[in-house]
Amino acid sequence: MPEHYGSRCREGISMDNDIFEQFIEQLQRYVRARLIPAEKEILETETIPESIMAEMRDMGLFGLTMPEEYGGAGMNIQQYIRTIRELSYAMPCYRSVTSINIGMVSSAFKNGATEAQKAEWLPRLAAGEIASFGLTEPGSGSDSAAMQTIAVKSGNGWVLNGTKRYITNAPFANVALIMARTSKEALPKNAHVSAFIVPMDTPGISVGKSDKKMGQSGSHIADIIMDDVKLPADAILGGEEGKGFAFAMKSLDNGRLSIGAAATGYARRALDSALRYANERKAFGEPIANFQLIQQMLADSEIEIYAAEAMLEDAARRADAGENVLRKAAAVKVFASEMCGRVVDRVVQIYGGAGYLAEYEAERFYRDARIYRIYEGTTQILQLQIAKHMLRDWAAQN
Repeated sequence: MPEHYGSRCREGISMDNDIFEQFIEQLQRYVRARLIPAEKEILETETIPESIMAEMRDMGLFGLTMPEEYGGAGMNIQQYIRTIRELSYAMPCYRSVTSINIGMVSSAFKNGATEAQKAEWLPRLAAGEIASFGLTEPGSGSDSAAMQTIAVKSGNGWVLNGTKRYITNAPFANVALIMARTSKEALPKNAHVSAFIVPMDTPGISVGKSDKKMGQSGSHIADIIMDDVKLPADAILGGEEGKGFAFAMKSLDNGRLSIGAAATGYARRALDSALRYANERKAFGEPIANFQLIQQMLADSEIEIYAAEAMLEDAARRADAGENVLRKAAAVKVFASEMCGRVVDRVVQIYGGAGYLAEYEAERFYRDARIYRIYEGTTQILQLQIAKHMLRDWAAQN
């Protein structure tokens, strides 16, 4: 069982590479020996066993990217993305329950929180208190101008009203980072949106029923409803109005790389399953793996997974070097999520009739993978974003 490595990493740089490789080797063993065998129970109960949650906390999986001084492991982005890819070889709920802490919320805190906010919340998140990220609403997602959740000053604090939709971890989160309008008018650079740190036990907060989904058993999403939620003045992230959307967008780069890593790791799991099945299943007296069109589907899947792995490594390396990776993170997320969809479709085809039956895992892979092309920015929204930045860069250079 991997230990918590936070105290052994290089403060402010990254986890020592030798220690990191040891961690990855042990994580790979843990995924296969502990997490995958527990999948059957999760499929039946829709809940990750508390014993596994405790183990994941002890391993430091909720604090991978937090700085050492706050109890985290201090991983750089390349190490974080590699860890997510390895963790995502198991069913998606394991990544889902940890990723909001170590991806979007951790990034938002590191980019924009005051020192007091970091000191209070990062150790709690690193220790395994569960976070949610509240951006999407019933009537808005990527369109911040349509956001309806509003924060109004009241005395020395704020009052929040509104509803957030499809919020990962909402049913059991301890804290949520909520995006809300602090100006009724839409302002340039989304300065009408601020970010608020909202403990989920604050009066006026209620959580809707966990939504039933196509796939991703054990991962829960629900509405967060805010009815006259009173917050202190220091609940606003960074202590300033109008910076919330900028923090959110910066953290979405990490979120999109995380989804790309998740899709790539799960595609690898599905391909391994298809490879095993193709060697075991016989037709016309020989394994179907001997048939050239089966081999073509296996080879095409291997090629695409390798391409996604290379894109992930390149984008993460550039992010660690301080480059603006907004466009590349979007490109990785689009390619990896679409790639995963193609791979799981081939896997069902390789399984044949068995691939359509719930008793075989190919059917689950197919359902689980579909969401990767939707959340953290749909393929279509990200294509528009990529093109917009391409055209903007071209105009600036010509």
